[in-house]
Amino acid sequence: MNHELAHVARYRLQNQQIIHASIKTIGGMAAWMGATQAQDYTHAKWAFGLRIPGITDADVEAAIDRAEIIRTHMLRPTWHFVAAEDLRWMLALTAPQIHTIISPTNRLLGLDESAFEQSKKVIVQSLQGGRQLTREELMVELNQAGIATNDLRSSHIMIRAEVDGVVCNGSRRGKQFTYALIDERVPKGKMLDRPDAIAELARRYFRSHGPATLHDFQWWSGLKMSEARAGLEAAQPDLISETIGKWTYWLPNDFREQKTTAPIVHLLPAFDEFLVSYKDRAASLDPSRKVQTITGNGIFKPVVVQNAWVHGIWQRAFTKKGVDITHTFFEESAEVDPELLREATERVERFYF
Repeated sequence: MNHELAHVARYRLQNQQIIHASIKTIGGMAAWMGATQAQDYTHAKWAFGLRIPGITDADVEAAIDRAEIIRTHMLRPTWHFVAAEDLRWMLALTAPQIHTIISPTNRLLGLDESAFEQSKKVIVQSLQGGRQLTREELMVELNQAGIATNDLRSSHIMIRAEVDGVVCNGSRRGKQFTYALIDERVPKGKMLDRPDAIAELARRYFRSHGPATLHDFQWWSGLKMSEARAGLEAAQPDLISETIGKWTYWLPNDFREQKTTAPIVHLLPAFDEFLVSYKDRAASLDPSRKVQTITGNGIFKPVVVQNAWVHGIWQRAFTKKGVDITHTFFEESAEVDPELLREATERVERFYF
C-alpha cells in the first residue's frame, strides 16, 4: 500500500459514495458522479448497485427504461451513464473534442458532413413517433437510402448521431439495445455556455472524485489542458487542496471524513470510476500490478478492494441458478478477510438475482 496516499484513497471511497453513501436514487447518483463509464453494460449497472445499498439490477434497468439515466458516448469518448437532466449540456461541451478525435477515421471511411447529415435525416425519419430500433434495424434503413454501413461506418454514424444530440439509448428489447430520439425521450434540460459548462463539469468531478489532480480531471474529461485548468480555477472557491510530493490534490471544501474503523471489502465492477477516472492510480493500485488489472488496450478488469487498496481481480459467470463469482488475488494479498470477501460476493449476487 502507498502509505503516503492512503488517505487520498480513503477520501475517494467516501466521495465516490462507495462507503457512507448518502444518495438513494439512481438518477441522483448519476448526477453526483457527473458521468459514470458504461462501456461494459452489466458491470456498469453494478456500479450503481455498489453505491446504493439494496437496489437490484432490475431497478437500474427500470431507471434506464424510463430515461432517468441515459447511456451514450461522451467525454474521452466512450460509453457513459449520465443523469437525463445533464445530457444536453454535457454533449454540447464534449462534442468538439470527440469530433476532433474521430475525424481522421471518418475521413478514411468516406464519412463527410454531407454523409452525416443525410444519415441523420434517415435516422430521424426512422425513429420519429416514439419508435425504438436496434442498430441493425437502423442500418437496414440507411442501406435502403443508399448510405453504406459496412466496416466501421455503422459505429461512426451512430456515434455522430449521439454526440450531435439526435439519438440516445432506448429501452432494451430483450437483450438487444435500441436507439430513440433524444427530443422524444428526454425532456429539455438546462444548457450552459462553454465556460460555465467547463466549470460545472470540474465542480462535479472534484466533488465526487476528489482528492484528484488537474491531470486526473483532464484525463477524465477529455478536455484540452487549457480548458481543464480553467475549469479547476472556476471551481476553486468550492475546493480545498493538499500538496503531496509534486502533485496538488483537490477535494470539496466541505469534506469531512467519516471514520471507518473496521476493514471492508468491495468487488468493484469493470471500468469502475474508482480506478478509471484517474490518470495516476497509485493511491489504490500498486503500479507493478497494472498489467494484471488493466489490459494493454485499456480494458479495466473488475477488482477486489479492501480498505481502498486493490488486492486482486474477480470474475462472474451467469448460470441458470444465478451467478458464479471467482477471485484471483495477487501473491501478497493473502490478508484479504475471507468473511468480508464472502459478504462482498453475496452483495453482488443479491444485486443480479
